[in-house]
Formats: sequence, C-alpha cells, structure tokens
Amino acid sequence: MSEDPREPDVGLAERERAVLALERRGFSGPGVKERVIREELGLAPVRYYQLLNALLDDPRALAHDPVTVNRLRRLREKHRGER
Repeated sequence: MSEDPREPDVGLAERERAVLALERRGFSGPGVKERVIREELGLAPVRYYQLLNALLDDPRALAHDPVTVNRLRRLREKHRGER
C-alpha cells in the first residue's frame, strides 16, 4: 500500500517512489542534488539517473505521478533534440 493515502498503489517499489519524490523537489545549487541522492537513497548518481530514465518509460510511474513524469519526459526529449 502507498505511504500517502491520496496516492494510489500502482505497483512501484519504495525506491522507485523515492526517485520520483526526489524529482519533485527543488535544489539550491550545483552538487546539492547529487549529495541528496547519495545520502537519502544510498545510490551513486549514475545509477540514480539510470533508474530515473527507466521510470520515465514505465506506465506505472506515469500513473503514480503524471505531472513529474511528463515534465521529465519533455526535458529528456528536449535534451535529445539538442544533440
């Protein structure tokens, strides 16, 4: 069951929900987000971004947090277009 009763349980693991929750937060400067990733999630930033990228293609993540997932999908597509 989801920790927040307002959020439906869509089958995401706790770590997957934590990744999406972290993406909803704002960070004040360079390096802050990477430090939080290491301290709060216990992940190397490279692994975190691998998990995040996979989540963006996961329909369960979209059902869990459509605003965040759609925002990140738009950013990903924008960055891909710049290459």
